[in-house]
Amino acid sequence: MTESPAEFSRDDALLVLNGLPGVGPVMLRRLLDWFGGDPLAILKAAGTELVKVRGVGPKAVSSIRSWNDGDWLERERKRLQDHGARFITLENEDFPKALLETFDPPIGLYCRGTPPKEPCVSIVGTRRPSLYGLRMAEKLSAGLARAGFCIVSGMARGIDAAAHEGALGAGGKTVAVFGCGIDVIYPPEHLDLFRRIVESGAVFSEFSFGRRADRQTFPMRNRLVAGMSAGVIVVESAANGGSLITARFAGEQGRQVFAVPGRVDQSTAEGCNQLIREGATLVTSASEVVDELAPALNLAPVEAEPASSKEAVGNLSPGESAVYGSLSEGALMRPDAIADQAGLPVHEVMSTLTLLELKRLVCRHSDGSFEAR
Repeated sequence: MTESPAEFSRDDALLVLNGLPGVGPVMLRRLLDWFGGDPLAILKAAGTELVKVRGVGPKAVSSIRSWNDGDWLERERKRLQDHGARFITLENEDFPKALLETFDPPIGLYCRGTPPKEPCVSIVGTRRPSLYGLRMAEKLSAGLARAGFCIVSGMARGIDAAAHEGALGAGGKTVAVFGCGIDVIYPPEHLDLFRRIVESGAVFSEFSFGRRADRQTFPMRNRLVAGMSAGVIVVESAANGGSLITARFAGEQGRQVFAVPGRVDQSTAEGCNQLIREGATLVTSASEVVDELAPALNLAPVEAEPASSKEAVGNLSPGESAVYGSLSEGALMRPDAIADQAGLPVHEVMSTLTLLELKRLVCRHSDGSFEAR
């Protein structure tokens, strides 16, 4: 049997309002302000009253007035139970407090896992990073996690995934914010990463179950990534990349914007270098971020980066050192270009690159170029 607004709680009413098609967070805030913060009153209101609210037109009125068609609330409650999820509203103590300071916070969030109490830093970037970008994302994430920050990102391919992995590898907390329903694992190959994030942190979404990602939901997701963080770090982005949208939201919301510098001849560095020109703080280590964000917070000092390939690099032959040195600044180069820079014959460079691959110091790309790990 379909329920009426008089038969369920305030949280239920907020869950219903949050799932209404065509009624976004800004409109919902206006409706709540108009109706004295009472979501039940919105659901019971006549259309003639609803249209008095700025921005509410016939489509929004129709959506609100037909909220109970098909027992949506009952089905959504069951989905929450089946997925071990919760819908946490603005008044809930687990709702990210930093979001309350933003212009258009969601009225509630679907959540799996344990919301963090630690201050948050977001790390975002391109879905097609270089190895340098992946290495920097993991390095920054691990260092900030060891310093007591929770790492926030969007669980996308590339930099996002590296940021989550860096925090998990350091034993820290991480949060993934979805641009789809919390039951839609996107990209699907990140199912294992999703499970590990839920175990050690949380996954958030403002979208109802089953909602697929689209061009509208990703910017909405990005504003949450920026809004729940003290600062946003962009690690590799094209000049028109989605990460710059997150950075813009961060600036609008009064958050600090950081950017990792990149090579001027690589397209994936254009966005970061542009941000730096526009006033973003240039960072190359987690300690620099901590110095900027947490001078007054009781956070642990950033631990030294674990030694990885340093010993192997120290034991290279002169020829290996020359070839590796050509790549060590993050360049993606073909063997002939490496030969020119290192002053070695191409055939010698090819055999040396093979040895460096075996030592896991360089990586060969599908287009025939090489990059240092």
